[in-house]
Amino acid sequence: MAATYTFDVFCSLDGFGSFGPEGDWGGYWGKQGPEFLDRRAAQYKEAMHLVLGANTFRMFQMYLGTLTAESEAEDPVNTRMKHLPTTVVSSTLEEPLDWPDAALVSGDAAEVVAALKRESEVPLRSHGSLSLNRALMAAGLVDAVQVTVFPVITGRTGTQRIFEDAEDFDLELIEHRTLDGRIQELTYRPTLH
Repeated sequence: MAATYTFDVFCSLDGFGSFGPEGDWGGYWGKQGPEFLDRRAAQYKEAMHLVLGANTFRMFQMYLGTLTAESEAEDPVNTRMKHLPTTVVSSTLEEPLDWPDAALVSGDAAEVVAALKRESEVPLRSHGSLSLNRALMAAGLVDAVQVTVFPVITGRTGTQRIFEDAEDFDLELIEHRTLDGRIQELTYRPTLH
């Protein structure tokens, strides 16, 4: 049986996954709370294999690079993300990756992920990696899209819309929850329209 693949992404209400240099909100836009952090810790405690594109991997190296296994008490989510088995799909990065348990794979992302889905004994999950995941959605390889919507609008500082230039999809809502009374976690099953 093929492993499931979840595209996990954070965004503002207006659909931006990132902000420009003039933005000063950082990370979770300063809106994270205990329910959100507990939920993320529980999700990333499960056995899984992380799949990242080059740009997100570079960002992870910049922001999570100093975390060690001992950092888990202070930052359980990011520490767990850093220490998961990870495949980085890139034609621009070079070995060594300087990342625990990471493998660099070049080539067609759809072929790489299709092989991972066939071979993996644990679910696959990708956080961010927008262009990679839009391509994987178009190839029919994404089983679930988990969009966490933070209560902010980044119309002036937002720089990257999460679904810009994506194909058209029908979405079946398979799970939803409100965290900390303000953050929406929406999980959909996408079908190419």
